[in-house]
Amino acid sequence: MITQSYQVKGMTCGHCANAVSTEVGAIPGVTGVNVDLASGAVTVTSNDPVDPERLRAAVDEAGYELVAP
Repeated sequence: MITQSYQVKGMTCGHCANAVSTEVGAIPGVTGVNVDLASGAVTVTSNDPVDPERLRAAVDEAGYELVAP
């Protein structure tokens, strides 16, 4: 199991966190997503490393910006 943390810019409420969690959680191989709204941190647990471009696309689809790790 692999755990990676990222920063997401633009989240301001619980709906924002839920949208990011839903989109990132839909990436194949992702087994868990934890969003810390206060810090903008998103922790992703997966079976294999997540392709950064897939992650960026999922965060973009939710309407937010993935800050470069």
